[in-house]
Amino acid sequence: MPTRRMPARDGVEAPWWRRRTVVGLSAAALWFVGVLAIGDVGGLTVPANRMLAIFGAAVALWVSEAIPLAATSILVILAQILLISDEALLSLPAGFEPPAYESIYATLASPILMLFLGGFVLADAAAKYGLDRNLAGVMLRPFGTRPAALLGGLMSITALLSMFVSNTATTAAMMAVVLPVAASLDADDRFRVALLLSVPVAANVGGLGTPVGSPPNAIALGRLDDQGLRVDFITWMALAVPIAVLLLAAAWWLLVRRYPPSTEGVTIRLGGAFDRSRSALILYAAFGLTVIGWMTEPIHGVRSSIVGFAPVVVLLATGVFTVDDLRRLNWHILWLVGGGIALGNGVSSTGLDVWMVDRFDWGAMPSLVLMVAMAALALALSTVISNSATANLLAPVGISLALSAAVDLDPLLAGVLIALSCSLAMALPVSTPPNAVAYASGNIEPNDMAVVGLTVGALGLILVVFIMPPIWRAVGLL
Repeated sequence: MPTRRMPARDGVEAPWWRRRTVVGLSAAALWFVGVLAIGDVGGLTVPANRMLAIFGAAVALWVSEAIPLAATSILVILAQILLISDEALLSLPAGFEPPAYESIYATLASPILMLFLGGFVLADAAAKYGLDRNLAGVMLRPFGTRPAALLGGLMSITALLSMFVSNTATTAAMMAVVLPVAASLDADDRFRVALLLSVPVAANVGGLGTPVGSPPNAIALGRLDDQGLRVDFITWMALAVPIAVLLLAAAWWLLVRRYPPSTEGVTIRLGGAFDRSRSALILYAAFGLTVIGWMTEPIHGVRSSIVGFAPVVVLLATGVFTVDDLRRLNWHILWLVGGGIALGNGVSSTGLDVWMVDRFDWGAMPSLVLMVAMAALALALSTVISNSATANLLAPVGISLALSAAVDLDPLLAGVLIALSCSLAMALPVSTPPNAVAYASGNIEPNDMAVVGLTVGALGLILVVFIMPPIWRAVGLL
């Protein structure tokens, strides 16, 4: 029988066994069965052994994307229910207190997910009523027509919007604004590239700034919250916004220098006035009050997840956001984050985190070296796989390591390092959703995205690891 083959992307046929799906599923299955067969050796308890099998299989599936990322997340939840919960199919040893199966299911309704759900609803409603584009038009007017100033304004507005609206939705809206302008420039004007790259870069950087800006932020916050370390909305902003501002300025300088304009004036025209219908006015009020509520959490004490859930109720109850709109939300992102939270809880409840930490002499490693390793690994993995998947894999282990007595590392710092480093990976079209949206326009070359993305990511890593932590400690944020 002839060998079964499939065409590769470059047109060269590859053996069937090199297909990503086959390799990913095979690796996950071999790990899962192999670890379970080894059993409780080397101080590994039965529950921790089962959780290690689940963890390794999730790594293989998330890295290979053999099945959809969200499918891996809910598979993690099901596997934990079947293997380590109080409804496990296999018996668990005496003395182990298994988590209730309801609590594992409940990760799909985690407060962090409700916070993200509120952000998704506000983002989709803003796009539905043109609020995002109209806000961009109003905020761009003061920047005039000079190319460098206009680029700075465009990046600032994109970053600001992506702090409170999904960075993917922000990119889609802003690309619709930028594409006609880029098309109006001469074909040999390199400033076209600057305009097109500015949107995904600014959206990625802006996503660092708030808990709702990017999924890795939510995943890290969820893990910290599970460990009793609550970080409110404004505290996260105090940690991350200065980094975003510095990176945004550096990215603007790089784009202006690398892609200088050939014209002295660029005009962006945004047609249409603000919608003044009853539904739009309700949206404006809900959007504004929600952002104010998030920003003033330390004053009123209402958790950001509760503040973020309120507009979901208001917009649905008033018909501003309909059931059909609800169906179109990015539910797969919520499930992906929920699976990551469940994975972290499972690693902790079974003692797998302690076992993994005890495998190495972390105390012999300087904390700065450990910070560099965490951030670099997060950046490298997120460059080639989903940043959400990377955060799901690294946050449980990194935060658990920081909580142990083995190292002198603040767990909040570990969570922030991992989350921000995941979002700093923007060198490839597959690195982040904003990159994918921008690349899909067909007007951006991969090498341009790689040069700018690697430069911004490297600078961000220096800020996150070396420059900002001493400042955070000095002002009492750590």
